[in-house]
Amino acid sequence: MNKPLRRIAIFCGLLVLALLIRDNWIQYVQADELRTDKNNRRVIIERYSTPRGNIIVDGKAITGFKETSGSDFKYKRTYTNGPMWAPVTGYASQAFGATQLESIEDGILTGNDDRLFFRNTLDMITGKENKGGNVVTTLNAAAQKAAYNGLKAQGGKGAVAAIEPSTGKILALASFPSYDPSSFAGNSTTTDTKAWTGLQKKNNAADPMLNRALREVYPPGSTFKVVTAAAALQHGLYKDADEKTDSPDPWVMTGTNTKLPNEGNIPCKNATLRVALQYSCNTVFGKVGADLGNEKMLETAKAFGFTEEQFTPVRATASVFSDDMNPSQTALSSIGQFNTAATPLQMAMVASAVANGGTLMKPYMVDELQTHNLDAIEKTDPEELGRPLSAANAQILQSMMETVVEKGTGQKAQIPNATVGGKTGTAQHGVDNSENPYAWFISYAKVDDSAPVAVAVVVEDENAVRDDISGGGLAAPIAKSVMEAVINSKK
Repeated sequence: MNKPLRRIAIFCGLLVLALLIRDNWIQYVQADELRTDKNNRRVIIERYSTPRGNIIVDGKAITGFKETSGSDFKYKRTYTNGPMWAPVTGYASQAFGATQLESIEDGILTGNDDRLFFRNTLDMITGKENKGGNVVTTLNAAAQKAAYNGLKAQGGKGAVAAIEPSTGKILALASFPSYDPSSFAGNSTTTDTKAWTGLQKKNNAADPMLNRALREVYPPGSTFKVVTAAAALQHGLYKDADEKTDSPDPWVMTGTNTKLPNEGNIPCKNATLRVALQYSCNTVFGKVGADLGNEKMLETAKAFGFTEEQFTPVRATASVFSDDMNPSQTALSSIGQFNTAATPLQMAMVASAVANGGTLMKPYMVDELQTHNLDAIEKTDPEELGRPLSAANAQILQSMMETVVEKGTGQKAQIPNATVGGKTGTAQHGVDNSENPYAWFISYAKVDDSAPVAVAVVVEDENAVRDDISGGGLAAPIAKSVMEAVINSKK
């Protein structure tokens, strides 16, 4: 072979080698990246080519699917009572993607999860249509309905979170106002895009797509006094619910000339912790926080879950209790004001830990993952998150919270044939408390020494008469209906 032909042959050989290397690089190295590329329309078409699995509550699907027309996406998502369940499900939209359980468990719901490989292979062999798997939740349908309807009847904005104290199972997770995920589940540029646009915060001041139960933090007001009481007991500042406290009224906050006021003419001077919680004495709990100091208060708040995001598996925003505060700031934070802020889920966790003898369980809302023919893929086991209270101190705090409901500010939460413990809160809102306050109530219910439910409710109503706003008046009746729903569902 002469030199020019040899050069051409070598060059051609190098081109073939480069082609083989590139082909193998694409097939084996870049395969996953290309397969999941958002611009790969074949992936999206395949995603909607089979029926999506369901999200299950109490054995019934709260989601569904239907065939679409005029689109290369064959199936789209449908929802039953979409606005009620949106804080749990999130949405799955052909045009706008997915959120919350619809996103986190997308592999199971679409049938693309590797754990479904064997089931999908069997369906292919037997000629059955591929279907997505199911996500079985911990939610209680009756409790969710009571929570959502209670918020809706009240009007304004608000949220409810309810937990089974012994396991951490989330029983209700409601947010109002809400939205219907079905309204933009397709990819129509007219109907779906219009519905989506109208729900965005910039176009809708009510911000209906905000999951207030998990993603909004509010000043918890006097409900945080439960945490402060726990800190006083755990750190030995006071050893008993009926021990007199060293709490003058009025009390001038440490390092200032400012008196910390109480609401109305209530018996707060040197009150016991029980009486102070019953009447919600700012002076007592503010001074407790200042006496304990920022470090000990922060330690107790963290033990209840503050400062950490929670994954249920849907992410919940971290609740706030600050460090590096001076005594007066610590005092204000210890009565749920200043920088203190909490999600409704977090405050339900506080009530849950008290009800569960001081043990805080990790909150979760997915009980089981299944194939479409109901074979179990994965089961969630309850997990202990921490022990913010000893069993003895939890009993003391339970007796204090039960006094609040028996003859204090939480009497509207009383339930026949059940023992209810609770704490009301009316949290300041706006610059110099210029806006209507938030109404809070946290509670638990016990039946035959078992506590099946702990709940937190927050209501923000801009249109309510300011003097009529209280945790006991607005939030406690909603909490009562949720607790009753859980109790009745277990009969």
